[in-house]
Parts: sequence; structure tokens; C-alpha cells
Amino acid sequence: MSLLKLVGVLLDYPHDELWDHREELLDAAHDPVLPAGRDGQLLGFVQTLLETDPLTAQDAWLTTFDRGRAMSLLLFEHIHGESRDRGQAMVDLIEAYRRNGFELAAKELPDYLPLLLEYLSQRPQEEARDWLGHIGHIVGMLAARAGERGSPYQVLFEILVALADDKHDLETLRKRAREEPRDDTPEAMDRVWEEEAVRFGAEAPDDSCSPPSRKPRPSTTTSPVQP
Repeated sequence: MSLLKLVGVLLDYPHDELWDHREELLDAAHDPVLPAGRDGQLLGFVQTLLETDPLTAQDAWLTTFDRGRAMSLLLFEHIHGESRDRGQAMVDLIEAYRRNGFELAAKELPDYLPLLLEYLSQRPQEEARDWLGHIGHIVGMLAARAGERGSPYQVLFEILVALADDKHDLETLRKRAREEPRDDTPEAMDRVWEEEAVRFGAEAPDDSCSPPSRKPRPSTTTSPVQP
């Protein structure tokens, strides 16, 4: 399992079967491609996750990534929000996948970060680094927000920033994250539901009014196109 594939698996919703692959995950955490000093951190993350009860780990994932938009793993949500530009960006990304023989095998949005990492794990190293560089500002802010919230997922985002040779100053991003209003508190979530309440009738909005909450994705997300 490549490093990018491993990080994507660890960022994904921790389905029960994850614990069946303990040895494979631990072996992959020793990847020599890891930036200096990160190998111990990644191994520690994997060991802690595997020592955690699955239900507890799943609840922690939902608390981290499924409350509010600030920690969303849907990349275009950080760029386009709910604008119509997001739809075209989705189409373009799907086409990029298909040109390289990579088809979505489940009903998942193409900008889901673990899915993108699975794709990049199959691409040449320089191409993968270029992609990571393009999303470095988003991943850097996710790292900063995770750090401010005391989330262990911080190390995974920081590894991605390092792999991209990204020059973002994480300390500056953490200061920015520290000054942001939290969007994952009960009060903030209540405001979102009130603002995005579905209206019926002639003035009902399109699907973009749906609350920012997703159900966990299936564990198998993609498969290469077979010749």
C-alpha cells in the first residue's frame, strides 16, 4: 500500500473492516517516502486508531468531519461552496479520472479527499506532487483547523502538505484558524439548519439548499478501468 493510499484510507470513515487489515496498515506506516520526523507520528496515529473501539473511532470521525463545513473532506466545498461552478468542477475532475483509466465505483463525489488520494496513489510521483500542490492551501487549512481543535487527524494533513513540498506556513494558518468562528458547535449547527431549512412551493430552491451533512461512504470507492 502506497503512502498516499494509506493516508486516504486513514482519512476515510473508519468502517469495521479496517481493523481486519491491522498488519497491512502498520507495515505501510513505515514508508521510506515519509518526510523526516513524520514516520513515528504516522505509526502512532495508526496504532492509536487500531487500539480504539470501532464505534468510538467512527463517532470521532463524524464529530471531526461531518459537523460544519470547515473540516469538510469535499475539496470543492472550500473553493466553490454551493455555487454552480462546483458542478462544472466536478465534471472536469471526473473526466480527468477517466482519461487515466480510473472510474468511480460508488456514488461518491469526485472531490472527496480520500478518493483523490486513491487516484493519485496510482499516478506518477511528479504528477501526484503537482496535484497536491494545487490543493495545498486547502489541506494546509485543514491541518491548521485540526491542530486548533486538538484532532489527531492533524498529522495526516501535515504529511500531505509536506509531500507537496508546499511552502504554506502552518503556524500562520493556525493563527488564522484560531481567529475563525467555530462552525461545529451545537449553536452553529442550529443556525445552519435554520438558514438552510427546505422551503416548499414555487419558490423552493434547488438541491443546493440541503444541509451540509453526509452519510459515511462505502469502504470500497473506486476501481481502475479494466482493459
